[in-house]
Amino acid sequence: MGFEFDIRHPSDDQPYEIASFAQKYGLTIPIADAMLFAKGPSRTACDAAALAFLCAIAAQAKKQRAQ
Repeated sequence: MGFEFDIRHPSDDQPYEIASFAQKYGLTIPIADAMLFAKGPSRTACDAAALAFLCAIAAQAKKQRAQ
């Protein structure tokens, strides 16, 4: 009896679900939806956009704290 297990990782050509993308990066649904619309369906491009957005938010918060 031979069993094959296929554990698939989402490939770059499979678009994110909005809710899972939002949860992965701690984004609101509207922000996640806008990123996926602008950068999708490439997961790599969407991941890069989310990281850039989070870095920009962190930099802005740091700048405001310094004032």
